[in-house]
Amino acid sequence: MTIFRIFSLLCLAFTSLAFTADRPAYRLFSAAGQPADYDQMMQELAQADVVLFGEQHNDAIAHWLELQVAKDLLKLKKPGQLVLGMEMFERDVQPLVAQYTAGTLADTAFLRQARPWPNYDTDYRPLLQLARENRVPVVGTNAPRPFAKVVAQRSLTALDKIPAADRALLAPLPLKVDYDLPGYKNMAAMFGGDGKAHGGGAQNIIQAQALRDATMAHFIQTSRQAGQTLLHFNGSYHSDNHEGIGAYLRQYAPKLRVRTISVVTQEQLQTLEKEQVNVADFVVVVPMDAAKTY
Repeated sequence: MTIFRIFSLLCLAFTSLAFTADRPAYRLFSAAGQPADYDQMMQELAQADVVLFGEQHNDAIAHWLELQVAKDLLKLKKPGQLVLGMEMFERDVQPLVAQYTAGTLADTAFLRQARPWPNYDTDYRPLLQLARENRVPVVGTNAPRPFAKVVAQRSLTALDKIPAADRALLAPLPLKVDYDLPGYKNMAAMFGGDGKAHGGGAQNIIQAQALRDATMAHFIQTSRQAGQTLLHFNGSYHSDNHEGIGAYLRQYAPKLRVRTISVVTQEQLQTLEKEQVNVADFVVVVPMDAAKTY
């Protein structure tokens, strides 16, 4: 065999190895940006009172991982010690969510009445099916859209005189809003505010966001019992940097052990980019070109 032939075969072998290298769908990092171990993360989550899983709503990998985390917490917790909470269902449809997960409401009726998100079938139905099969309570935590909409249009004062039945669907009123939270200040900048207290023209939008954050925090806090872990699924902006829901949980129940997960996208998965450091207790990095559900 000639030297040229040997060289050609070696090149082919190295090329083949290059294309069969590990291509992970995601990587997991600690808050500080160090590689994290999934099993160790699960042990830590199982000891938490509340886990806030911050997703990108259209991220297929995030939704798959949410289901795996829920399944694994089921294995780690004793029967009756896991509760699922979901931003995707509003408080006024909670009776339907409870009936469906208890197996007493048909799929067709649930879809017709519970106002599921458009991506429910692919992204959230598997979680409800898991809960239904394992008798895991599911709590819809979000403020009903009409209330958030009226606040965005007219401010929180629009809720001053709503009936008691409507108040029961929301966080305790009147609601205190900390406009100095970095996340709310970023919203002020995005929506034309000046970034100072009250957020300029963005004040009402920030108040509507705060109403959602506070309502989710309130029903997370009131829907779990001692010894339970409530695994809550929400858009990452509601829990990144331990703000949003987390800020209101600290106000309502400062002794709760809360852990957060955030899903972010990067061009490369080898290292956690600087702007993602400390965004959550655990950061899931997925590729920029990962599949989207819509």
